[in-house]
Amino acid sequence: MESSGTSVGRATLLIVVSALSFGSISVLTVLTTSAGVSLLTAMAWRYVVGAVLLGAAAPIKQIRSLPRQRIIQLMLIGGVGQALITYLSLHALEYIPVGPLAFLFYTYPAWVALLAAVRRTERLTLIRVFALVLALVGVTIMVGTPTEKLNPVGVMLALGSALLYSVYLPALERVQDGIPALLSTFLLIVGAAISFVAAALLAGELFVPRGTAIWSNIFLLALVSTMIAFSTLIKGLSVLGPVRTAIIATVEPFFTAILGALVLGNQFGAATLIGGVFIATAVLVIEWSSTRIMASA
Repeated sequence: MESSGTSVGRATLLIVVSALSFGSISVLTVLTTSAGVSLLTAMAWRYVVGAVLLGAAAPIKQIRSLPRQRIIQLMLIGGVGQALITYLSLHALEYIPVGPLAFLFYTYPAWVALLAAVRRTERLTLIRVFALVLALVGVTIMVGTPTEKLNPVGVMLALGSALLYSVYLPALERVQDGIPALLSTFLLIVGAAISFVAAALLAGELFVPRGTAIWSNIFLLALVSTMIAFSTLIKGLSVLGPVRTAIIATVEPFFTAILGALVLGNQFGAATLIGGVFIATAVLVIEWSSTRIMASA
């Protein structure tokens, strides 16, 4: 039987893997859309292929034993929650640059912690506050604070996506409880696939892309940024809860910056490295404090 310390350590690693997997989305999406594939089409195929991959790996037969309400809830979280978060973030880019968007979106760990404290589902300890501040400082250093006057519509959209994500994480933790991670992920992704396919059809943008390179990027989006990202998120979230998960997941922009520099030739400066150190320290503080609490319980 696993010790509690081992369980927390493994869950922390799973959230890091999830964040790294999610961190590849923007780079792979840029590679796909720059090849002439619309964003809606890219996301539709990402989730359709992801659903097929998960359908082959998940214990699909167990769906029959699940309450219909739980199935519908997971599909709605994927089809409505995930789709809205994506839409709000992407729509915000029409009004504000990427840097301010990232800064505003990655305030979500603070909203998650505040929401948990208000609902009294998780205690907001001094160590968690310290780790949260470290993570937010790291993200701020990495992407830079918005110094220019920003369009209020873009700011509202970016903050809206962050607030929605802060509700999305606790809801996902509650609904998937007791369901195998791969099965929960499958239902989540099927819901997202239905929404994006419907949106692409309504927009008249759904088509079958051509080219090995495009399909390679779509496959990586489905495998890494969807199947691996969501399944590891759900596994880690079930152990750590939304507050610790949100803080640890702030490693995502650091990995995105590294991947962008390697694949797209984006600039990788000292600010990114320093911000990454702050975020890594926050993750270590959370893992240490969680292990200590579990060991003394």
